[in-house]
Amino acid sequence: MSKKLRVWLVFLIFLNGYISLSFELIVLRQLSFWVGSSAVITSIIMGTFLGFMSLGYFLGESERIKNKRIKTILATSFIVISLFAFLASSFPLVMEYFSRMYMWGIRSSVAQTFIFSFLLLSIGPFLFGFNTTLLSRCLHRYNTNYTGNIMAWDTIGSVLGSLLTTLILMPFIGVNYTVMLIVLLAVFAAIVTRPRWWIVTLGVIILIPTMLVNSDYVQRHRFGILVNNANSTITVMRDDAGTRYLYMNGLPMSVYNSDTGSTTQYMDYLNEHFIYNMPNDYPRQILILGAGGFTAGIDDTYNNYTFVDIEHTLQDISEKYFLGESLGENKKFVVQDASQYLKNTTQQYDLILLDVYSNSYQIPEGFITAEFMQRVKSRVAPNGILVMNIIASQSFRDKYSQVFDNTFHTVFKSNTQRQVIGYANPYAENDVVNVLYVWYNRGDNDNIYTINKTPVIYDRYLK
Repeated sequence: MSKKLRVWLVFLIFLNGYISLSFELIVLRQLSFWVGSSAVITSIIMGTFLGFMSLGYFLGESERIKNKRIKTILATSFIVISLFAFLASSFPLVMEYFSRMYMWGIRSSVAQTFIFSFLLLSIGPFLFGFNTTLLSRCLHRYNTNYTGNIMAWDTIGSVLGSLLTTLILMPFIGVNYTVMLIVLLAVFAAIVTRPRWWIVTLGVIILIPTMLVNSDYVQRHRFGILVNNANSTITVMRDDAGTRYLYMNGLPMSVYNSDTGSTTQYMDYLNEHFIYNMPNDYPRQILILGAGGFTAGIDDTYNNYTFVDIEHTLQDISEKYFLGESLGENKKFVVQDASQYLKNTTQQYDLILLDVYSNSYQIPEGFITAEFMQRVKSRVAPNGILVMNIIASQSFRDKYSQVFDNTFHTVFKSNTQRQVIGYANPYAENDVVNVLYVWYNRGDNDNIYTINKTPVIYDRYLK
């Protein structure tokens, strides 16, 4: 075996490791916006990935695989990997998958993840393991003590795939171009392994739709995608009435009509009942966790607003494509995780709006805990108000709605309000709606009225 061939085999092992980790991380990123990134979801994806990769390791040792056919098998394997990287990583295709799941009534995030994993995350990882074994067999023919080098280069590729994908590629060139890159690398690996016309043809057939579906032009004009980075995929749509819709990661976040000034129903309610009717004796401090389209207090130029969101492009996109104007001087945008912001700030706010619970199927688990709610509570000024907008069953038909309610009242024991927004039918099988949980920081009072002690005629006049 020539030195040049050994170098190419080692390079293919490195490339195999790089593509595998990059592919896995992109899938985790794309799926997180529909099913979240909890330990359960991550374990399903990683378990499927590693399980089928292990199966590939085993089957790659089969004696039925003739050494003279290994190049052809490897090239075919990389072509198939490129196909599944395209199918499982392209945001428009992933969005179509979840749309179908909801259409067919499959709404459990665990079920959606299992189905996705077995359909699209079985073949690719199997072939990653299969390729590693076949490449190892080739190198062992040269030197039976090459195991350490094989494992090292495979791991180095995985490490670089992990770091470059998350720290450089997705943040700076976008997820869509990162998808193009891993598909291109898989096709390249196939061609250098077996430079035949049919391999090149298959590679081109896969690359063309990959480039089209993931191009900025198609994503913007066909799907309205304006941002596609490591954190978010942002879309702005407009209907015939001039109403704009802001979507983040395929989920509706904000609605705004500049002619009528109307927003979403729950935001109109919040603006009318909690913001626009504030006393004007001095400017209040208002904190919005989950900036959305910056429609909270959109017409308020008096009070001071701090919008907190992890997506750094949100203000620029909202001003250019959603609001159509710049934020007022009384409004500032902080790019930070909501929990970290609350941890680091000493400011207390007269009104805090927590608007991070975007839907009932993708729950930010760190933000529904009693510990997080205690952190929010500590930042509400005396006589201040906290409002939490969630999507839940108004009649407590599911465990999430019940347990969230229990958690909320464990932290906020008194002076609370639960307001259902919009049409609500407690007898409907699906009564998931916007529900506002409100807490007034007026001080706790544990007294109750009993048949033995009912001083209600006096309590009405006491503050």
